[in-house]
Amino acid sequence: MALFDLPLDELRTHRSESTEPEDFEAFWDKTLEEAREHELDARFEPVDTGLSTVRVYDVTFAGFDGHPVKGWLRLPAGATDPLPVVVEFIGYGGGRGLPHENLLWASTGRAHFVMDTRGQGSAWGAGGGTADPVGAAPAYPGFMTRGIDAPENYYYRRVYTDAVRAVEAARSHPLTDAARTVVLGASQGGGISLAVGGLVPDLIAVAPDVPFLCDFPRATVLTDRHPYREIGLFLKTHRGRSAEVRRTLSYFDGVHFAARGRAPALFSAALEDQTCPPSTVFAAFNAWAHEDKTIEVYDFNDHEGGGPFHEAEKVRWLRSYT
Repeated sequence: MALFDLPLDELRTHRSESTEPEDFEAFWDKTLEEAREHELDARFEPVDTGLSTVRVYDVTFAGFDGHPVKGWLRLPAGATDPLPVVVEFIGYGGGRGLPHENLLWASTGRAHFVMDTRGQGSAWGAGGGTADPVGAAPAYPGFMTRGIDAPENYYYRRVYTDAVRAVEAARSHPLTDAARTVVLGASQGGGISLAVGGLVPDLIAVAPDVPFLCDFPRATVLTDRHPYREIGLFLKTHRGRSAEVRRTLSYFDGVHFAARGRAPALFSAALEDQTCPPSTVFAAFNAWAHEDKTIEVYDFNDHEGGGPFHEAEKVRWLRSYT
């Protein structure tokens, strides 16, 4: 697919038409307050992986409504002092995988906390282990329309809350330094990291790669690729509910969280990306509130974005912060 979105010079000034709800902050303050009524109860069980350079812990903590959420904590073997911690969120449909996977960040000398995404983990990778015990109104297959009838019921209210609690769980371990917490992820993981970047005020850095869940008013009409297309197919059947759906999505748009971003940020965008169109990524980047922000652009890439090239860029970039 050749370039299909705005030219790069227009992307650099593009702003979303998403309207922030008047009670956006009150909604999220109440949501997190309710979640914190449950004890975090973060548990770290050692896993025998056979690895000699990395220690792995099987993590369970209380997320939205106290529901148990799984994760992995990976530490460099031999660490005795608190380390900078990278909290990572996973792409759409994936799970936390197996304990011996994903060793990059622990290999840089940092603690690495990976959050499982509730209800996901069966579309690619090596699986997940976190249920989503909440029922919902009729939805299109996938996760994008689960509970889309109201913000209080929407699936990503639970996921974003889990993610904030994941940061709290990661910081609760004695070998992590809460003052040096980074959040990152690609695609859905990038969108979740934007939400956390707006909800957690004292992060040291945020790195969303080709982030999903941004600029919903444009994304849902610009691309016909899943997962955004799930929303259009839901509305194709449920005619006349567009305004209701737009209202729900406005509480979860990465653009509004970006406007509250208080940490340095490294974004990435791919100009041939039909899954997360570049204009939707730039809408979040241009809204990011902290002045220390950079976006890497991959001219001829689709949703794979910078891949391992961008991983190397993140490693270099984070040296300035952790």
